[in-house]
Amino acid sequence: MRVIRPGELGTGDIEAWRELRAKSGAPANPFMEPEFTLAVGRLRPPARIAVVEDDGGTAGFFPYEKGTFGNGRAIGFGVSDSQGAVLRPGLELPARTLLRACGLSSWAFDNLEAGQGIFEGAAAARYPAYVIDVGEGYASYEAVLRERSPKFLRTTLAKERRLGRQVGDVRLVLDERDPARLRTLMEWKSAQYRRTGRRDRFAQGWIAGVVEQLLYTRAPGCTGTLSVLYAGERPVAAHFGLRSRTVLACWFPSYDTELAKYSPGLVLHLRMAQAAADAGIGMLDMGRGAAEYKDALKTGELPVYEGAATHPGVGATLHWLGREPARRAHGFVRGRPRLAALAQRNLERAARLRGK
Repeated sequence: MRVIRPGELGTGDIEAWRELRAKSGAPANPFMEPEFTLAVGRLRPPARIAVVEDDGGTAGFFPYEKGTFGNGRAIGFGVSDSQGAVLRPGLELPARTLLRACGLSSWAFDNLEAGQGIFEGAAAARYPAYVIDVGEGYASYEAVLRERSPKFLRTTLAKERRLGRQVGDVRLVLDERDPARLRTLMEWKSAQYRRTGRRDRFAQGWIAGVVEQLLYTRAPGCTGTLSVLYAGERPVAAHFGLRSRTVLACWFPSYDTELAKYSPGLVLHLRMAQAAADAGIGMLDMGRGAAEYKDALKTGELPVYEGAATHPGVGATLHWLGREPARRAHGFVRGRPRLAALAQRNLERAARLRGK
C-alpha cells in the first residue's frame, strides 16, 4: 500500500479508480469519483489517498484528510455527500489494517455510502438521503407527485405560472457556464446561511475554491453542473451540484428572496428533475437532512451513515471526547421534530439579533 497526495495520482491510477468504481454496483455518485478528491486536494494540504495494491494490481483507493494525533476524516468532510473507499469487489481488507497503513487513529465520516462493509460496523447513526427517481421519465415522476403530494404540486405549478405572467417567461438552463451566475448563487446561499443562523460555508475559502474548480470539471463520472432558473432574463433560483451519467448529486440550491412568494426554489427543483430526465439522468440525490421540500419531492430514500472507524490509541480517544458527545446531542434533537423546530427558531432569532 502506498500513500500519496491527490496531485500525485497518475493517469493510470485515475483510470483504475474509475474502473473499480464502475464495478462496485453502487449508484454512480460523483462525490466518489477521483475528480472530487483532486479538487479538494488542491486546496486542502492534509488530503491524502491510500492506494491499495495486491498481486492482482491496484485493488482500491481510500481518500481522506489527516489531522493532528492521527485523527482523519472523509475527504471534503462537511460538504461531501457520499464518502468511503473505492475497493475491488470482494476484497478483504479490515478497517484497522487500512487505518494503520495510513497512520490514522480514527477516520470520521458523516455521509458514508451504503455497502461500505469495511466501515459500516463503525457507524453510530443511520440517516436517509432523499432521492428523486426520474428513470421512467418526468411524466411518470409527476404522476407520482400527483398521488403523493397533490397539494404541493398543484400549488408549485400555479406559482410557476404566476411567476411567468408577472416577472417573465420561466425557463431553466440545466448546465449554465457563466461564472457570474455561480457568484450570484453563492451570494444567495451565504445570505441564507446567515439568515437561518447557520455557519456560512462559502466564508471558508477552500469550500468556495472547490466549487469554483468543479464548475469547470468535465468528466464522465463527475461534471460540475450549475442550473439556473430564469424569469425572462432575470435569474430567480439556482443550484450547483455534480452529475455523472446517471446521478445528479444536489448540493447548493438557493433563490432570490425578493421573489420568495413565487417559491422559485421549488420550481427550480421540478424543472431540474424534468431536464435531468430529458438528459438521461435517472436519479437526483438531494442528500441527508430533513426538509419539507425534500419530503414533498422525494420518491424514495437511500441510507447514509455517520460515525468513525478507530484504531486504538490516544488519537482515537481524543476523537471520541471531541465529537461523540456533540454528535449524540445533535442526534437527540434531530430525532424529535418539536425540539428540532424550536432549535431552528432559536437559531434564526440569534441570527436576526446578530444582524441588528
